[in-house]
Amino acid sequence: MGLTLIKSLTAAGDSELEFIDGTDDVVMDNTYNEYQFYFVNIHPETNATHFEFQVNSTNDPGGGYDTSLITSTVFRAYHNEDDSTAIVTYRTGTDEANAANYQDLTESGSTEDDASLSGVLTIYDPSSTTYVKHFSAEINDNYGGAAISNFHVAGYINDYQYAIDEIRFKMSSGNIDDGTIYMYGVS
Repeated sequence: MGLTLIKSLTAAGDSELEFIDGTDDVVMDNTYNEYQFYFVNIHPETNATHFEFQVNSTNDPGGGYDTSLITSTVFRAYHNEDDSTAIVTYRTGTDEANAANYQDLTESGSTEDDASLSGVLTIYDPSSTTYVKHFSAEINDNYGGAAISNFHVAGYINDYQYAIDEIRFKMSSGNIDDGTIYMYGVS
């Protein structure tokens, strides 16, 4: 497996970070069958917010990221610093059931100076016009400053007739204070 860096975006109090095929050297088409987004030290501006994404398809170019239906499942492993709590749970409040909502990748990010989240999201064959587009993610989040959460998110985007050529990342509330997202094509 080879990774080709397509684009990196670094937040500085941004409300969103967006990758759009054909804009600013972004390629999100049939050049690659798999695209990976690496999140490095994403830090929210607002406490207790979720880091999330949504896509846009070719039938809604420049649209409001409100037509692509997502179905997903989310699991979280949690362990706090004082070793009093360690759990693995299915997160019913962060999964989607054929909804055009933003998909949560984490929950309750911390604004503490030493807190951030890092991980990877993979989208498989976003240019297909035959099948749904599968995705999977694994994100580590310094949860509330005194614990670690490891999120596993998987699902599909139910735009089987249209290619996906835009993706947006944001916090559920407030801005992305800092951090970098790297977009890679996988060959």
